[in-house]
Amino acid sequence: MPYRRLPNTDAARIRALETALNNEEFSNINNLPFSLHLRQKIEFFLPKFKTAITNSQCARDKQNVNSRKYAEYTRKAKLYISHFLQVLNFTIARGELKPVARTFYGIDEHDTKLPSLVSDQDLLEWGAKVIAGEQERTRNGGGSPVYSPSIALVKVNYENFKQAYASQKQFQQNSARCSAEVAQYRGEADEYILTLWNEIEAHYADLEDEEIRRQKCEHFGLVYVFRKGEKEEIKRKKEAERITLKLPF
Repeated sequence: MPYRRLPNTDAARIRALETALNNEEFSNINNLPFSLHLRQKIEFFLPKFKTAITNSQCARDKQNVNSRKYAEYTRKAKLYISHFLQVLNFTIARGELKPVARTFYGIDEHDTKLPSLVSDQDLLEWGAKVIAGEQERTRNGGGSPVYSPSIALVKVNYENFKQAYASQKQFQQNSARCSAEVAQYRGEADEYILTLWNEIEAHYADLEDEEIRRQKCEHFGLVYVFRKGEKEEIKRKKEAERITLKLPF
């Protein structure tokens, strides 16, 4: 006898439940091969499960769309902050600004290395330091503003990144929440399918012909998988039975 293969995707779970509910062969609920109580529970559950899946997919799509914008804003923010600090070092190297100017940006006055801008937190931290430091330095007579890029351009790109970062975090939270909801419903769906298939098999258990019994169950959505060589063995068995019935006694 082949073994049952329970659904392992959400699409397969929905198909298994809908196949049993929408089977036209048993439009009369009194002839259902599973309990009316179970049918009512599945009818109540199925729309919620499908809505949760739709919401989860929508949340992932929105996150993916924002991810492309977020990646571009991140790239440009990193570029402008890095270039601003490089130009600051060049200005100091040319003697146009004193090394102490670096301290306005939270950098040691003798440190010529650029800070790490690898992570989002690095960008958030150093973007804020650069913008506040440039404003503080120029306001307190610390020399002329840095140009190419100007702090105005740095600020625009930093704010774009900051907003995209906040949006991405929100999209990620929404996606995680929707995924968790689907996961909760998924476990419930698996329980319904297992109970449903058990009841269907029990309903047809009295049928002696194994193939007919299996076909009846498959008609209501059950999925069977044959082991290696099992189909051939069933064919040989049925052929032997057919020959036996034809032999004279």
